[in-house]
Amino acid sequence: MKLLYFAWMRQRIGTSAEDIARPDGVDTVGDLVDWLVARDEGYAKAFEKREVIRAAVNQEYVRFDHPVNDNDEVAFFPPVTGG
Repeated sequence: MKLLYFAWMRQRIGTSAEDIARPDGVDTVGDLVDWLVARDEGYAKAFEKREVIRAAVNQEYVRFDHPVNDNDEVAFFPPVTGG
């Protein structure tokens, strides 16, 4: 599974991308977020306001109850403002 992090999430986590094996018990995007938050403080800080984070699986925006599979690309985006 390939994970991508954008904007300030990347800064808090310390990387823009990583490859992981899908952990046991991680079946949805929300499960993945729970697992990441438990990994360390940087992830916990990046996901502390989950309600504003958007997720995409294989380049399609999804809700946190969306299933994830071993070969998926999962991207996380904080809110974006433009002008």
